[in-house]
Amino acid sequence: MREYLLTLCVTAAVTYLLTGPVRKFAIVAGAMPEIRARDVHREPTPRLGGIAMFFGLCAGLLVADHLTNLSQVFETSNEPRALLSGAAVIWLIGVLDDKFEIDALIKLGGQMIAAGVMVVQGLTILWLPIPGVGSVALTQWQGTLLTVALVVITINAVNFVDGLDGLAAGMVCIAAAAFFLYAYRIWYSYGIEAAAPATLFSAILMGMCLGFLPHNMHPARIFMGDSGSMLIGLVLAAGAISVTGQVDPDALNLYVGSEKEAVHQTVPVYIPLLLPLTIIAVPAADLILAIVRRTWRGQSPFAADRGHLHHRLLEIGHSHSRAVLIMYFWSALIAFGALAYSVNSASMWIVLGIVFLSAIGLALLLLPRFTPRAPRWMERFVPPRYRRRGVPALAPEASTPAAAAEQPAAAARENRAPVVSGVSGVNGATAIGARSRLTDRRKAGTR
Repeated sequence: MREYLLTLCVTAAVTYLLTGPVRKFAIVAGAMPEIRARDVHREPTPRLGGIAMFFGLCAGLLVADHLTNLSQVFETSNEPRALLSGAAVIWLIGVLDDKFEIDALIKLGGQMIAAGVMVVQGLTILWLPIPGVGSVALTQWQGTLLTVALVVITINAVNFVDGLDGLAAGMVCIAAAAFFLYAYRIWYSYGIEAAAPATLFSAILMGMCLGFLPHNMHPARIFMGDSGSMLIGLVLAAGAISVTGQVDPDALNLYVGSEKEAVHQTVPVYIPLLLPLTIIAVPAADLILAIVRRTWRGQSPFAADRGHLHHRLLEIGHSHSRAVLIMYFWSALIAFGALAYSVNSASMWIVLGIVFLSAIGLALLLLPRFTPRAPRWMERFVPPRYRRRGVPALAPEASTPAAAAEQPAAAARENRAPVVSGVSGVNGATAIGARSRLTDRRKAGTR
């Protein structure tokens, strides 16, 4: 566990430290697309955050290769090299898209090529565990098609959910944390070494997301872009494929007792097929609603609009940060609920707990106007919107005439009317400096 945590920390540190220089490079390179009608940010924000995430991935694999226990993963398996090769392909395509806006069909072809590169190097699904049936061996073509489909679906699901500051990185980090616990349990509890690569991939993925999140939280200073969203989607899918394709279900010794007991006991075998889908659950529901909504209006199902779930949360009164936290909550509930069910599928308490937490989530959706207030002793550490009305911020007393003259102006700025999120699409991200320098968008180099 210590080596996994060390790999996670190194990946997060490298990603965090490189994101700042990458942001400056993106500004110089002009990777700052102009704001569209459906965007929720109001100022040009650089992309290419996936560059820092990719180098964080490389650093994590490099450190793991030099650790005592994790180095055996590279000696006994070719999967880390397969992941790095596929990640390099999808990352390069994402960088080109962030800069030049390449066609969607070209991106789809690149995603399939990246998945094919991993399949050629051995990262593929060999058998499919089916409850009540057992392990079904797949032919080479069946395994290849299923692997490519899982990679493409996961990549596009992550790309689709990347609509608010910090949303995609946080949701993928939650899914990766749940998958890490599952893969580590298979590796440690059952003693199956074939689950070690998936555990390593999940730890690295968490480090990539955690290192990028401080720069991407609202208001975001940089976006991950397609270079980042497609990259983390591929790493998430690679972990699921590794466990499903390389871990022999018979090695778990679960097929004992009656048929009903065997079905319950084999839940840990097919749960890796469900965990990656936890990141798809929320955007899949959003996709279905979008198709129905646009078709009902007589529009094309592929027409862009501002009717996605995160847009809806903003419109009903939730702030940007609260909308992101609500979607975090639902992602965590689905991911860790599936993980708990894999540990003990016969427990009724798990089902009741999921139902109770779902009720709490629905209540949060219906309370958009509720704003928590921090205790008085914490008011200097929280934003002004969480302080009590009429209570000034705890600041040092003015000791000079200039500081005394500044206090009324500061109080006026805190008491001004807030801008409603979601009406005109705001997030306050400043790409190249103070807002006063962005009076003319053309001067920001977005044309």
